[in-house]
Formats: sequence, structure tokens, C-alpha cells
Amino acid sequence: MFDRILAMFHQEASVTKLPEADAQHAMGALLVRAAKIDKAYLFEEIEQIDDVLAHLYALNPVQAAKMRAECEKLEEAMPDTDALSTILHDAIGIAEREATVAALWAVVFADGVEAEAEDALLHQVAEILGVSPEVSKRLHDEAMAAHTPG
Repeated sequence: MFDRILAMFHQEASVTKLPEADAQHAMGALLVRAAKIDKAYLFEEIEQIDDVLAHLYALNPVQAAKMRAECEKLEEAMPDTDALSTILHDAIGIAEREATVAALWAVVFADGVEAEAEDALLHQVAEILGVSPEVSKRLHDEAMAAHTPG
């Protein structure tokens, strides 16, 4: 009996399979990165990510939460923001790229605070996606206004 118990401790840990780095998961991973970059991954941000994923990909709340969990793993395993952004750039048109930047700003403002690291990340992603600074600024201002009480 003890041999079986000890054998369990010596078995190789099962490797968690990462989701494919397709455009949908790259989008989700960038949403997670935008939420985490300020070192505070809050419920409001998680809820916003789930809402974005549900809306974009016609998912129910459980499916959106499951996809977010997959995207969290991808975000952690794929530290290169440029690579994630390039996957999106190559897979979607300019209208979807602008919608991506808008969704990212919505996640940034979900907790009511815009950190410098979040701002830098969003400018980096917008540039790679080919979204002009003027459009990105407009999307920023719209997201800020939507999440400002009053």
C-alpha cells in the first residue's frame, strides 16, 4: 500500500494542455494581460473579460468563463505581447482591430483606474494592430466615459 502511495508522488505531473494560439484565444489572452498588468486582477476585470468574450463569440456565461480560463493559461505561457498582437493583426480586419482596442480599454477601466502600465500596453497593442493613435485615443475616451460614474 505504501509503495502505491509513494508511486503517486513520483509520477510525472500531468501537463496542462494550452489552447491553440488562434485569434480568439490571442484576443482573450490580451484581455487578461490588460487586466493583470497593473498587478491587480480584480473581479470587475474578470467580469468584463467574460462579457467581452461572450459578446464577441456568442458564448453563454459558463462558456465565456471557460474560455477566459484557457486564455489565462495562454497569457501566462506566452509572455510576448507582440506575438499575441500579431496573431490578431494577421487574422482580423481593421474594424475588428479597433473593436479589440475598444474591448481592451473597457477591461482597463473596469476597475475604475487606469495605470501607467495599462496605458503603455494598450498603446503597444494598438500600434501593432495598426490602429492609429487618434482612433486609439477616441476609443480610450469612450471607454473612460462609459466607466465613469455620473
